[in-house]
Amino acid sequence: MNTGCRYEVYAEVYFSSAHRLTEYRGKCENLHGHNWRVGVAVRSRRLNREGMVVDFLELKSLASGVVGGLDHRYLNDLPAFRTQQPTAEHIARYIFRRLAAALRDRCEEMEITVWETPIQYAKYTGRVRR
Repeated sequence: MNTGCRYEVYAEVYFSSAHRLTEYRGKCENLHGHNWRVGVAVRSRRLNREGMVVDFLELKSLASGVVGGLDHRYLNDLPAFRTQQPTAEHIARYIFRRLAAALRDRCEEMEITVWETPIQYAKYTGRVRR
């Protein structure tokens, strides 16, 4: 019986970086920086034998490892953003793809929220392939 109910575990990490949106016409076309906030939500119908989807500390550690490669960097210079704009949307997808590989056996869905400012964010949500 599939009720659609899921457990969700959530953790946040932070990083600072600079970027410019070269296809954008406006202030964001200029070099500027952000103190990014990243929310990671993982969902599963099942719990492990300890009664968890994934341990909070492990989730935070995995997410910190991914955003550590973005911290205090000029995002436009990174290989992942040489062919696409380093927008909040693309950053969310970048983080999702890297975390999905590490969490493949522990969750079914994941949602990455990337706050560019305290009141503006982008999300990338998807299934984690087992």
